Amino acid sequence: MAVYTEVTDEALTAFLERYEIGTLLAYRGIAEGVENSNYALKTTQGDFILTLYEKRVNPEDLPWFLGLMEHLAANGLTCPLPVRAKDGQNLNPLAGKIAAITTFLPGVWPRRVGIEHCEPLGAALAKLHLAGQGFAATRKNGLGPDAWGPLLAKCEGADSVQPGLAAELEGWLGQITAAWPKDLPVGHIHADLFPDNVFFLNGEISGLIDFYFACTDIYAYDVAICLNAWCFERDFSFNATKSRALLRGYMAHRELSAAEQAAMPVLAQGAAMRFLLTRLYDWLNTPAGALVTPKDPMDYYRRLRFHLAAKDASAYGL
Repeated sequence: MAVYTEVTDEALTAFLERYEIGTLLAYRGIAEGVENSNYALKTTQGDFILTLYEKRVNPEDLPWFLGLMEHLAANGLTCPLPVRAKDGQNLNPLAGKIAAITTFLPGVWPRRVGIEHCEPLGAALAKLHLAGQGFAATRKNGLGPDAWGPLLAKCEGADSVQPGLAAELEGWLGQITAAWPKDLPVGHIHADLFPDNVFFLNGEISGLIDFYFACTDIYAYDVAICLNAWCFERDFSFNATKSRALLRGYMAHRELSAAEQAAMPVLAQGAAMRFLLTRLYDWLNTPAGALVTPKDPMDYYRRLRFHLAAKDASAYGL
């Protein structure tokens, strides 16, 4: 579940007096998600989402995240729109945390990704990249290549997951960072566009959510994250048909340059390494009885091995 902070009726009613979104009719905790506490609100003016930001989110980053979402929504991307209070603020205290209200998006995320989901996903990602242009503020990727070495160093006990894992990852990490591209197009990226962050309704994407890993980084790296998240089957085989559909959807709106295409194998390696390491850290450090069950890091170990074996961009259908 993902409700770490309980909110009382009295506290929520007082909090909502700051806003002009009607009278509260009902609210419930949302079990999905792992980073923050989320509640679905129903008021006399409609449906909204209440998010309380937990300790893994840097409060100093919140104005950037919400500002980006406002910019994206204003430029045609369907994403949650932060609701401003009567005094113009979109961040306010609740139950000892900083909280925000955003608009509700209808739809459901695909529990099992099909080929039919991949081309619309690619198109939505390209539209996100294009819509983000013009948002002047930037945010460094706190989980980019510079962070991977220190994160691996914190994964004490990695060899308990698989013998020799720490040394294996250290070797691959050196290889990936040495080959990491320096001169590809950069802009604002989602950096976490997994299936549970993409809603579909009647066969079409109805919105993108959860921008709390968004940052300013290589556009094609965001594509590589999606290749990892959307194009592997449950047996960890890579589905090139899904990959081609995803890339076709993306390139219909934003063409990948020859340099971006050539860099796709190392970008996909880096994306797999990033999620492998954060999952490995959580696997080793999440206490027993925690509200969230850590995800198996070896899922991304298997993905990484595929990308390391990819000789060139043709492995992805480019």
